[in-house]
Amino acid sequence: MAKQFITKEGLDNLKEELNYLKTTKRQEIAKRIQDAKELGDLSENAEYSEAKEQQALNEAKVSEIEETIKSANVIDDRHAKSNVVHIGSTINVKCGKSDRTFTIVGSNEANPLEGKISNESPLAKSFLGHKAGDKITVETPKGKVVYSIISVS
Repeated sequence: MAKQFITKEGLDNLKEELNYLKTTKRQEIAKRIQDAKELGDLSENAEYSEAKEQQALNEAKVSEIEETIKSANVIDDRHAKSNVVHIGSTINVKCGKSDRTFTIVGSNEANPLEGKISNESPLAKSFLGHKAGDKITVETPKGKVVYSIISVS
């Protein structure tokens, strides 16, 4: 698996989720499996089948998070605080008459509704390496859009 960029906060969140899945969630599923076994014939036991399916999904998620953590490249805060846009930077931009704020994060943390855009997205790629005062033209499905970078932090 290729190195994946992630913020320290994102890595901490992944570790917290992994801990929950490996402890609390596993125990809940094990209890459900045990309760279902007590109901009798496992070949026609929907509760047992559902609990085993949940167990498989949980273990797959555990494995996925462990791989992500293993391949994580934590974003260096020193770069994020420079005046040049890097992964980890929060930028304020003007597009037409509206102002927007974006934080450029790794693909695992991207959440456009929160203004967190993936470093792999065309929009973020257009901003990387630029600084406040630069005008960036981004090709979108609806045509070219011009953004002015107001600030970088």
